[in-house]
Amino acid sequence: MDVGTSEMSVGVAAVCVGALVWLMGGRQSGARRAQLLFADGGAVGLGPPSWERAAAELRRIRGRLRAEWWSLGVGLVVAVLGASVVPVVAGAVGVPLLRRVRLAGEARRARESRGDAVIALCSTLAGEVRAGRQPGEALLRAALDSGGLGEAQAAVLAAARFGGDVPGALASAARQPGADGLLGLAACWRVAVDQGAGLAAGLDRLEGALRADRDQRADLRAQLAGARATAVMLAGLPVLGLLLGAAMGADPLRVLLHSGAGLGCLVVGGLLEGLGMWWALRIVGGVEAA
Repeated sequence: MDVGTSEMSVGVAAVCVGALVWLMGGRQSGARRAQLLFADGGAVGLGPPSWERAAAELRRIRGRLRAEWWSLGVGLVVAVLGASVVPVVAGAVGVPLLRRVRLAGEARRARESRGDAVIALCSTLAGEVRAGRQPGEALLRAALDSGGLGEAQAAVLAAARFGGDVPGALASAARQPGADGLLGLAACWRVAVDQGAGLAAGLDRLEGALRADRDQRADLRAQLAGARATAVMLAGLPVLGLLLGAAMGADPLRVLLHSGAGLGCLVVGGLLEGLGMWWALRIVGGVEAA
């Protein structure tokens, strides 16, 4: 092994140790958060809920490590096997990309959850109105039970309680992601108050329309799951090729990481791979949006 390769191996080892120390520091900070909730092995004055909060915090930290730092961990392993710092750089670049994917998934789940809450709000409100409650009181009870108004709950309930513009408040609340159904609720409220139409009947129709729209989106997502899985599987074929090359004794890591032609092929292949994944997922996302 020449001097350049030895220095590169030492540099890679230093980077690996630094990254592991940083990750362990993150985990220890999570453990310190948990220790603040406990004293002498017991809960600090709050009973079982403190255990639940500590467990939720640790699960959140562990999930965040799984979602975002696998890229860096794989890069460190490949860097050690290939004696090159290039995989570490590639793994570090993948961390913000995985974070962006995680945040997009969380935002989508939040939209779906808020949409389900709006549907539950319409159903509960219709039941309260049929039970003989006044619309304002019925909206108060339904909102507290379903949470369908989200962050705008205080403004909408204040308008309902003190004779304000309830449809306007509902329209403002509909600006929240996933709360588009509140626009229909505002229209039903305006028609029922201004023209004396039945609020419960309008809410039933609105609930049915929202449920049908949600089921249609779920069915479309299920149909597109195969296309998305195929794109991900095709993206993993180069990794399979590297494993087959290593099994045959071709040492593909040395060729890719320690030769000019190999580095060129690695860069061009990585760019084409990323472009292909982006284009395939963009097509699937466009179909879902349409």
